[in-house]
Amino acid sequence: MICPVCQWQNFPGEDLCENCGADLRAVNTPEPAIGFQGRLLGKHLDALGTSAVTTAEGSTDVVELVSRMHRDGVDCILVTEGGRLAGIFTDRDALLKLAGRGLEHRPVRELMTPDPVVLRHDDTIAVAINKMAIGGFRHVPIVEGDRPVAVVSARDIFRHIAARLD
Repeated sequence: MICPVCQWQNFPGEDLCENCGADLRAVNTPEPAIGFQGRLLGKHLDALGTSAVTTAEGSTDVVELVSRMHRDGVDCILVTEGGRLAGIFTDRDALLKLAGRGLEHRPVRELMTPDPVVLRHDDTIAVAINKMAIGGFRHVPIVEGDRPVAVVSARDIFRHIAARLD
């Protein structure tokens, strides 16, 4: 463990730096995401300017939904039941769950990813990246209460970062 004060290489698990006596107990303690105020990643998701959300009821025919996704050029649709978020159906779901089987007339609730991981509009971009990386997601719904209001995509985040690095 390297001392943050004098850069001395200490043995892992040491409480105090052997060289300068600095306290090492909190050196490897992760900082809460809410305390992270970086120029790019500490901003709230509102800074991304996410677009309006595309939704469909769980009873919607998956053939109709795939056609709609293709026609409208959207990567994912949030599936709702009575206005409340129930799942997410993405282009990846269509590929993995329908490829080679042909389009079957089934309700999307049978093929969606149920109970998706969600974000709140005041979460930071760092939190979104973390959830996407850990879960392997490219899209994460943003909700208010249990109602979907937007979707943040990996593409949105990359564009935001790239625009600020120029």
